[in-house]
Amino acid sequence: MHLTRFEINPARRAARAMLASPQKIHGAVMAAFPGSLPTAEDGRVLWRVDRHQHRVLLYLVSPHRPDLTHLVEQVGWPTTSGWDTRDYGALLDTLDVGQQWAFRLRANPAQSRRKDATSTKSQRFGHVTVSQQTQWLLDRAERHGFVVPHGEQDEPDVAVRDRDLSTFARQGRDVTLATAVFEGILRITDPVALRAALINGIGPAKGYGCGLLTLAPVRRA
Repeated sequence: MHLTRFEINPARRAARAMLASPQKIHGAVMAAFPGSLPTAEDGRVLWRVDRHQHRVLLYLVSPHRPDLTHLVEQVGWPTTSGWDTRDYGALLDTLDVGQQWAFRLRANPAQSRRKDATSTKSQRFGHVTVSQQTQWLLDRAERHGFVVPHGEQDEPDVAVRDRDLSTFARQGRDVTLATAVFEGILRITDPVALRAALINGIGPAKGYGCGLLTLAPVRRA
């Protein structure tokens, strides 16, 4: 597995158009694997766009090493070195029970239920309040190999940021997507389950930039 970071130049017109549509970003990401499109057996491709002040970063986790030359030419900074791809296995192999990591996850917190009493099929509805979205993550933490420890004021050490409700076109119809970014601290309870979450994602809408969980060392005060 590989972890890749690519910086987007938001001042370019093509970049602004791409960032406005998760469907366009998905297409650009998948174009990074010409002739070697990952199969279900290889593992899926996950991606996420992060905005840090004036920087816009695209992160990828993929079974194959990507070629982002087309993104450098269209939406990148041609004067830079391009992108940074690292062996993700080096991190995955170090995970162990009890370790604490800072984490970041953009997700589509949603539930499936019937629209009304007369409906025969379930539909997916996005959670829109902070409390609902936080509980969505906490309810899924254990199955993905971690817990969120309590921090100050005896509350789970997680914050919900960049909550968004976006609508974009896909195959002639409008898609509405509720997303949220979770940032906090996790403690590993099952390294195997957490590794699976890191390479397969958490929650729905993975093709639209959701589900990619990333880890970083905890910064000590």
